[in-house]
Amino acid sequence: MSNYSKLTKQDFEAIGAELDAIRERVLADLGERDANYIHGLIKRQRQLELAGRVMMMLPPTWLGGVAALSSSKILDNMEIGHNVMHGQYDWMGDPAVHSKHFDWDTANSAEQWKRTHNYEHHTFTNVLGRDHDVGYGLLRMSEEQPWEPRFLFNIPLAVILHTFFQHFVAIQNLKLEDYLVYKTKTRAELAEEFKPMWKKMRKQLAKDYAVFPALAGPLAPMVFVGNVASNLARNVWACAVIFNGHFPEQVEQFDEAVLENETRGHWYVRQLLGSANFEGGKLMHVMSGNLSFQIEHHLFPDLPAHRYQEIAPEVRAICEKHGLPYNTGPFWKQTLSTWKRIARLSLPRFRKRKSVDAEAPSGPLQAEAPALAA
Repeated sequence: MSNYSKLTKQDFEAIGAELDAIRERVLADLGERDANYIHGLIKRQRQLELAGRVMMMLPPTWLGGVAALSSSKILDNMEIGHNVMHGQYDWMGDPAVHSKHFDWDTANSAEQWKRTHNYEHHTFTNVLGRDHDVGYGLLRMSEEQPWEPRFLFNIPLAVILHTFFQHFVAIQNLKLEDYLVYKTKTRAELAEEFKPMWKKMRKQLAKDYAVFPALAGPLAPMVFVGNVASNLARNVWACAVIFNGHFPEQVEQFDEAVLENETRGHWYVRQLLGSANFEGGKLMHVMSGNLSFQIEHHLFPDLPAHRYQEIAPEVRAICEKHGLPYNTGPFWKQTLSTWKRIARLSLPRFRKRKSVDAEAPSGPLQAEAPALAA
């Protein structure tokens, strides 16, 4: 039975009120500490990028340069870009860290990402048919997704997704499966939709694989390979972090019916059940963009992510109080669980979990209150 089905209308209201209280308290406390944190992080990211690009042009320090540039790209994408474009620092009024103006060092444009991620994913988290992040149109990641022969390749496709993650995210809005598999989109439509995406992608490709290698002169091949390695490290790490926060075996997906009359409390519970954390030290949290606290991020996507560790014990206490799971564990354990799901769902036969509707036909889906903005 889904934990979603065990709660009463009063439970949902109480959970909503308790989590809203945490959010309002943190918002009221935002200030100099948060501003210093993001500005200091941006300074360190730029130092790492400069050091990495210089060191890669010197054979004795090439490996160190790759490590520095990889770290720079990870910080830019995870703890800076992802969080700034969520509007976590809009309250500062600083254009350099405002979600309307910021762009990041990746193939996906800021505007396309905010539409797909900030709106679609965070509003319809783990709702099949509404949240394209459930499998990215490439993988089968839920028992409720009808099996197709192409899903026999779940594992190799997941490896490809990790390797070229920035480019798959960049073209996510195309929904390539509509053209390649379901034939509901024409080639002309696909080409037209691809034009604005290609503009950002070719800029990134030119920068990493033409401009910077050219600046290295005779050492261009070393810089080219270094940039390939740095982008690969960033792609694999970012994808692993995201998969570990969304796809371990205990994480739930939902039917569109849950959106009917969804209240703030229902939305919160869906985020709790559709997320997972992984444990680690301070460096792990920073390098993951604090998405090691994916539960807290899904609950409060507009709060500065470095605050998640502080509020995590309170969120966990609320889960325990209301009999909800708080899915967390070591990074390796969540990784193993995620790949187990990928492998299991590649096959047509599985033990299907009973649906929310089947377990509780008169349960929380009948809530009367209107949904509140997430």
